[in-house]
Amino acid sequence: MSDPREGRTGEQPAQPPTEPGVALRLAVVLLVAASGAVEAISFVALDHVFAGVMTSNIALLGMAIGRGQGTGVTAAVLALTGFAVGAAVTAAFTRRGASVVTHWSPPVMFCLVAEVLLLTVGAGIWAALGGEPGHTARDVLQFGAAATMGIQSAAMVAAGRAAAPTTYLTGTLATYIVKGAGAGRPDHWVPVRLAALVAGAGFSVALLRAAPEWAGVLPVALAVCAVAAAGVPLMRLGRRSVGR
Repeated sequence: MSDPREGRTGEQPAQPPTEPGVALRLAVVLLVAASGAVEAISFVALDHVFAGVMTSNIALLGMAIGRGQGTGVTAAVLALTGFAVGAAVTAAFTRRGASVVTHWSPPVMFCLVAEVLLLTVGAGIWAALGGEPGHTARDVLQFGAAATMGIQSAAMVAAGRAAAPTTYLTGTLATYIVKGAGAGRPDHWVPVRLAALVAGAGFSVALLRAAPEWAGVLPVALAVCAVAAAGVPLMRLGRRSVGR
């Protein structure tokens, strides 16, 4: 005799998903590629600091101080400050948002859209200056690039298990080696994210060489595609809510 709670067909109720779907995983991959593109522009074309890897920037700050390089100190401080501001604002905005594995919350999505807008402004400034910004413009762009990576990092933290790190992958690689490949339970999306970082940085440098004024367009395009991919689960959720 079937249990009425199991429905007329005797099927067990659907269990809630415990892992993010393909759309969210793809969105993470695209954000990783975007961060790789931003890092390449920041390090190669600005003042040789990173936009999102603050561990390296702290080390670069120490080296610049030790060498007495004022430009290096300024660049590292600008990157650290920009990242902190972007992360702090995002944290304040997403603090009350609920984290679920099926989709990214509206506050997280709003912050990612803000990142896209900030990247677009930076790309416009970069193009207007022909890909060769002066000292003051480099400082502004450095701060802005780091702020976008701060926004992205904090947004992924707020998304919880529905996301993954996109601007720093050292811990991701270590976890993959120790708990994944080493234990026989590899996450096959980790190599994809690592490859996306390489691809984003590589294509960005190629653009800097071939058409420097357009280099800022690549991270914008990748971030837009990421937001679009992340919006798919929200649209499905909205359609289900309307159909009830």
